[in-house]
Amino acid sequence: MNCSAMSALIMGRCLKNQGFIKGNEMKTTKLLKSMLLSAVFVTTQAIAAPMAVDLELVLAVDVSGSVDGNEYSGQRNGYISAFNDAAVQSAMFSTDNGRLGKIAVTYVEWDNGQTTQVGWTLISDAAEAAAFATAIGSTTRSGSASTGIGNAVAYSSGLFSFNDPGNAAFEGARQVIDVSGDGTNNTGIAPATARDAALLAGVDAINGIAIGNEFLRTYYENNVIGGADSFALLATDFEDSFTAGIRQKLFQEITGTPVPEPATLGLLGLGMMGLFLRRRKMAA
Repeated sequence: MNCSAMSALIMGRCLKNQGFIKGNEMKTTKLLKSMLLSAVFVTTQAIAAPMAVDLELVLAVDVSGSVDGNEYSGQRNGYISAFNDAAVQSAMFSTDNGRLGKIAVTYVEWDNGQTTQVGWTLISDAAEAAAFATAIGSTTRSGSASTGIGNAVAYSSGLFSFNDPGNAAFEGARQVIDVSGDGTNNTGIAPATARDAALLAGVDAINGIAIGNEFLRTYYENNVIGGADSFALLATDFEDSFTAGIRQKLFQEITGTPVPEPATLGLLGLGMMGLFLRRRKMAA
Protein backbone atom coordinates (compact mmCIF):
# COMPACT_ATOMS: atom_id res chain seq x y z
CA MET A 1 0.00 0.00 0.00
CA ASN A 2 1.38 3.43 -0.86
CA CYS A 3 2.10 6.03 1.80
CA SER A 4 -0.80 8.31 0.88
CA ALA A 5 -3.35 5.49 1.12
CA MET A 6 -1.85 4.30 4.40
CA SER A 7 -2.06 7.84 5.76
CA ALA A 8 -5.73 7.97 4.86
CA LEU A 9 -6.40 4.74 6.78
CA ILE A 10 -4.43 5.89 9.79
CA MET A 11 -6.25 9.23 9.80
CA GLY A 12 -9.63 7.51 9.66
CA ARG A 13 -8.76 5.17 12.53
CA CYS A 14 -7.38 8.02 14.54
CA LEU A 15 -10.54 10.05 14.06
CA LYS A 16 -12.66 7.12 15.11
CA ASN A 17 -10.51 6.26 18.14
CA GLN A 18 -10.53 9.87 19.29
CA GLY A 19 -14.33 9.97 19.17
CA PHE A 20 -14.67 12.30 16.21
CA ILE A 21 -16.59 9.66 14.23
CA LYS A 22 -19.27 7.88 16.19
CA GLY A 23 -22.48 6.07 15.55
CA ASN A 24 -22.91 6.26 11.80
CA GLU A 25 -20.70 3.49 10.41
CA MET A 26 -22.04 3.89 6.84
CA LYS A 27 -20.94 7.52 6.69
CA THR A 28 -17.61 6.57 8.21
CA THR A 29 -17.05 3.88 5.58
CA LYS A 30 -17.93 6.24 2.74
CA LEU A 31 -15.59 8.88 4.10
CA LEU A 32 -12.70 6.43 4.36
CA LYS A 33 -13.31 5.10 0.83
CA SER A 34 -13.34 8.63 -0.52
CA MET A 35 -10.09 9.43 1.27
CA LEU A 36 -8.46 6.25 -0.07
CA LEU A 37 -9.56 6.88 -3.67
CA SER A 38 -8.32 10.45 -3.52
CA ALA A 39 -4.98 9.34 -2.12
CA VAL A 40 -4.52 6.67 -4.80
CA PHE A 41 -5.45 9.13 -7.59
CA VAL A 42 -3.06 11.82 -6.34
CA THR A 43 -0.25 9.29 -5.91
CA THR A 44 -0.79 7.84 -9.40
CA GLN A 45 -0.73 11.31 -10.92
CA ALA A 46 2.43 12.18 -9.02
CA ILE A 47 4.39 9.11 -10.12
CA ALA A 48 3.35 9.17 -13.81
CA ALA A 49 6.56 10.13 -15.59
CA PRO A 50 7.02 11.30 -19.19
CA MET A 51 8.50 8.75 -21.59
CA ALA A 52 12.22 9.22 -22.14
CA VAL A 53 13.24 9.72 -25.79
CA ASP A 54 16.45 10.62 -27.56
CA LEU A 55 15.04 13.80 -29.08
CA GLU A 56 12.09 16.17 -28.89
CA LEU A 57 11.85 17.71 -32.37
CA VAL A 58 9.58 20.54 -33.53
CA LEU A 59 9.23 20.79 -37.31
CA ALA A 60 8.31 24.43 -37.99
CA VAL A 61 7.21 24.81 -41.62
CA ASP A 62 6.71 28.09 -43.53
CA VAL A 63 3.26 28.51 -45.12
CA SER A 64 3.41 32.29 -45.56
CA GLY A 65 2.06 34.03 -48.66
CA SER A 66 5.34 33.72 -50.58
CA VAL A 67 4.88 29.92 -50.62
CA ASP A 68 2.49 29.10 -53.47
CA GLY A 69 0.33 25.99 -53.69
CA ASN A 70 2.84 23.88 -55.61
CA GLU A 71 5.67 24.93 -53.30
CA TYR A 72 3.55 24.12 -50.26
CA SER A 73 2.87 20.63 -51.61
CA GLY A 74 6.55 20.10 -52.42
CA GLN A 75 7.60 21.16 -48.96
CA ARG A 76 5.06 18.91 -47.26
CA ASN A 77 5.95 15.99 -49.52
CA GLY A 78 9.59 16.44 -48.56
CA TYR A 79 8.76 15.77 -44.92
CA ILE A 80 6.55 12.80 -45.85
CA SER A 81 9.35 11.31 -47.94
CA ALA A 82 11.92 11.84 -45.18
CA PHE A 83 9.90 10.01 -42.52
CA ASN A 84 9.39 7.10 -44.91
CA ASP A 85 13.09 7.00 -45.81
CA ALA A 86 14.88 3.83 -44.69
CA ALA A 87 18.14 5.59 -43.79
CA VAL A 88 16.38 8.24 -41.70
CA GLN A 89 14.33 5.55 -39.96
CA SER A 90 17.47 3.56 -39.25
CA ALA A 91 18.97 6.63 -37.57
CA MET A 92 15.82 7.12 -35.48
CA PHE A 93 15.76 3.54 -34.22
CA SER A 94 19.49 3.12 -33.60
CA THR A 95 20.47 2.22 -30.04
CA ASP A 96 24.19 2.81 -30.61
CA ASN A 97 26.11 4.78 -27.98
CA GLY A 98 23.41 4.40 -25.35
CA ARG A 99 20.60 5.86 -27.43
CA LEU A 100 17.02 4.72 -26.78
CA GLY A 101 16.03 4.33 -30.43
CA LYS A 102 12.97 6.58 -30.27
CA ILE A 103 12.11 10.24 -30.76
CA ALA A 104 9.08 12.49 -30.23
CA VAL A 105 8.15 14.90 -33.01
CA THR A 106 5.47 17.48 -33.76
CA TYR A 107 4.62 19.25 -37.04
CA VAL A 108 3.85 22.99 -36.94
CA GLU A 109 2.92 25.38 -39.75
CA TRP A 110 3.54 29.11 -39.46
CA ASP A 111 3.05 32.42 -41.20
CA ASN A 112 2.35 35.39 -38.91
CA GLY A 113 0.54 32.86 -36.67
CA GLN A 114 1.19 29.24 -35.82
CA THR A 115 -0.80 26.01 -35.96
CA THR A 116 0.20 22.63 -34.56
CA GLN A 117 -0.91 20.37 -37.40
CA VAL A 118 0.30 17.07 -35.92
CA GLY A 119 0.77 16.91 -32.16
CA TRP A 120 3.57 15.23 -30.24
CA THR A 121 4.02 11.73 -31.65
CA LEU A 122 6.25 8.87 -30.54
CA ILE A 123 8.31 7.33 -33.34
CA SER A 124 10.05 4.11 -32.31
CA ASP A 125 9.50 1.86 -35.34
CA ALA A 126 8.82 2.00 -39.06
CA ALA A 127 5.05 1.76 -38.64
CA GLU A 128 4.99 4.80 -36.34
CA ALA A 129 7.23 6.75 -38.73
CA ALA A 130 4.92 5.92 -41.64
CA ALA A 131 1.86 6.86 -39.60
CA PHE A 132 3.40 10.24 -38.78
CA ALA A 133 4.12 10.79 -42.47
CA THR A 134 0.51 9.91 -43.27
CA ALA A 135 -0.70 12.35 -40.62
CA ILE A 136 1.32 15.14 -42.27
CA GLY A 137 -0.22 14.21 -45.62
CA SER A 138 -3.71 14.44 -44.13
CA THR A 139 -3.33 18.08 -43.07
CA THR A 140 -4.67 21.08 -44.95
CA ARG A 141 -2.81 24.36 -45.23
CA SER A 142 -3.27 26.52 -42.14
CA GLY A 143 -2.44 29.98 -43.51
CA SER A 144 -0.77 32.19 -46.12
CA ALA A 145 -0.09 35.53 -44.45
CA SER A 146 3.15 37.37 -43.62
CA THR A 147 6.47 35.82 -42.54
CA GLY A 148 6.90 35.63 -38.76
CA ILE A 149 10.02 33.53 -38.19
CA GLY A 150 10.59 34.93 -34.69
CA ASN A 151 7.02 34.23 -33.67
CA ALA A 152 7.40 30.67 -34.99
CA VAL A 153 10.56 30.09 -32.94
CA ALA A 154 8.92 31.47 -29.80
CA TYR A 155 5.85 29.29 -30.32
CA SER A 156 7.97 26.21 -30.96
CA SER A 157 10.02 26.78 -27.82
CA GLY A 158 6.81 26.75 -25.80
CA LEU A 159 5.94 23.22 -26.94
CA PHE A 160 8.81 21.41 -25.20
CA SER A 161 8.55 19.30 -22.04
CA PHE A 162 10.64 21.68 -19.93
CA ASN A 163 7.76 24.18 -20.01
CA ASP A 164 5.42 21.83 -18.10
CA PRO A 165 7.31 18.70 -16.96
CA GLY A 166 4.45 17.54 -14.74
CA ASN A 167 2.14 17.09 -17.73
CA ALA A 168 4.62 16.27 -20.50
CA ALA A 169 4.13 13.02 -22.41
CA PHE A 170 7.80 12.86 -23.47
CA GLU A 171 11.13 14.04 -22.15
CA GLY A 172 14.00 14.19 -24.62
CA ALA A 173 17.72 14.08 -24.04
CA ARG A 174 17.78 16.99 -26.53
CA GLN A 175 15.26 19.58 -27.67
CA VAL A 176 15.60 20.86 -31.24
CA ILE A 177 13.60 23.27 -33.42
CA ASP A 178 13.76 22.66 -37.18
CA VAL A 179 12.74 25.77 -39.16
CA SER A 180 12.16 25.78 -42.92
CA GLY A 181 11.29 28.91 -44.88
CA ASP A 182 11.69 30.86 -48.10
CA GLY A 183 11.99 34.45 -46.86
CA THR A 184 13.17 36.85 -44.21
CA ASN A 185 11.14 37.92 -41.20
CA ASN A 186 8.71 40.80 -41.83
CA THR A 187 6.40 40.71 -38.81
CA GLY A 188 6.39 40.09 -35.07
CA ILE A 189 9.34 39.21 -32.84
CA ALA A 190 12.83 39.59 -34.30
CA PRO A 191 14.17 36.09 -35.03
CA ALA A 192 17.45 36.70 -33.17
CA THR A 193 15.51 37.80 -30.07
CA ALA A 194 13.30 34.71 -30.20
CA ARG A 195 16.33 32.48 -30.84
CA ASP A 196 18.22 33.81 -27.82
CA ALA A 197 15.17 33.46 -25.57
CA ALA A 198 14.56 29.89 -26.74
CA LEU A 199 18.16 28.86 -26.06
CA LEU A 200 18.02 30.49 -22.63
CA ALA A 201 14.78 28.61 -21.87
CA GLY A 202 16.42 25.25 -22.55
CA VAL A 203 16.26 24.53 -26.30
CA ASP A 204 19.49 22.78 -27.33
CA ALA A 205 19.57 23.83 -30.97
CA ILE A 206 17.63 25.69 -33.63
CA ASN A 207 18.45 24.56 -37.17
CA GLY A 208 17.22 25.92 -40.47
CA ILE A 209 16.70 25.07 -44.09
CA ALA A 210 16.52 28.18 -46.25
CA ILE A 211 14.67 27.66 -49.52
CA GLY A 212 16.02 30.00 -52.17
CA ASN A 213 19.51 31.42 -52.39
CA GLU A 214 22.77 31.95 -50.54
CA PHE A 215 21.63 35.32 -49.20
CA LEU A 216 18.74 33.66 -47.38
CA ARG A 217 20.95 30.93 -45.95
CA THR A 218 23.29 33.61 -44.61
CA TYR A 219 20.28 35.40 -43.10
CA TYR A 220 19.28 32.17 -41.34
CA GLU A 221 22.82 31.70 -40.04
CA ASN A 222 22.94 35.22 -38.60
CA ASN A 223 19.39 35.50 -37.28
CA VAL A 224 17.65 32.15 -36.88
CA ILE A 225 19.91 29.23 -36.01
CA GLY A 226 21.71 28.83 -32.71
CA GLY A 227 22.81 26.42 -30.02
CA ALA A 228 25.31 23.57 -29.91
CA ASP A 229 26.20 22.23 -33.37
CA SER A 230 23.41 24.21 -35.03
CA PHE A 231 23.46 24.41 -38.81
CA ALA A 232 21.71 25.93 -41.82
CA LEU A 233 21.09 24.22 -45.14
CA LEU A 234 20.26 25.75 -48.50
CA ALA A 235 17.67 24.12 -50.75
CA THR A 236 17.43 25.68 -54.19
CA ASP A 237 13.88 24.48 -54.83
CA PHE A 238 10.85 23.01 -53.04
CA GLU A 239 11.19 19.63 -54.72
CA ASP A 240 14.33 17.46 -55.11
CA SER A 241 16.71 19.83 -53.37
CA PHE A 242 14.34 20.41 -50.44
CA THR A 243 13.55 16.70 -50.05
CA ALA A 244 17.27 15.87 -50.02
CA GLY A 245 17.87 18.66 -47.52
CA ILE A 246 15.18 17.47 -45.13
CA ARG A 247 16.59 13.96 -45.14
CA GLN A 248 20.06 15.34 -44.43
CA LYS A 249 18.69 17.65 -41.76
CA LEU A 250 16.69 14.97 -39.94
CA PHE A 251 19.60 12.54 -40.00
CA GLN A 252 21.90 15.14 -38.46
CA GLU A 253 19.34 16.27 -35.88
CA ILE A 254 18.56 12.71 -34.79
CA THR A 255 22.13 11.46 -34.61
CA GLY A 256 23.93 14.68 -33.76
CA THR A 257 26.34 14.01 -36.64
CA PRO A 258 26.35 14.68 -40.40
CA VAL A 259 25.50 11.88 -42.82
CA PRO A 260 28.59 9.62 -43.06
CA GLU A 261 30.52 10.37 -46.23
CA PRO A 262 30.13 6.92 -47.89
CA ALA A 263 26.37 7.01 -47.36
CA THR A 264 25.79 10.55 -48.58
CA LEU A 265 25.07 9.80 -52.24
CA GLY A 266 22.94 6.76 -51.43
CA LEU A 267 20.91 8.73 -48.91
CA LEU A 268 20.45 12.00 -50.69
CA GLY A 269 20.74 11.13 -54.37
CA LEU A 270 20.89 13.77 -57.06
CA GLY A 271 19.01 16.27 -54.92
CA MET A 272 22.30 17.05 -53.19
CA MET A 273 23.37 18.83 -56.37
CA GLY A 274 21.22 21.76 -55.26
CA LEU A 275 22.01 21.55 -51.58
CA PHE A 276 24.77 23.24 -49.64
CA LEU A 277 25.62 22.75 -46.01
CA ARG A 278 27.46 25.08 -43.73
CA ARG A 279 27.77 23.76 -40.21
CA ARG A 280 27.95 26.22 -37.42
CA LYS A 281 29.03 25.52 -33.89
CA MET A 282 27.83 27.81 -31.15
CA ALA A 283 27.98 27.31 -27.42
CA ALA A 284 24.55 26.52 -26.06
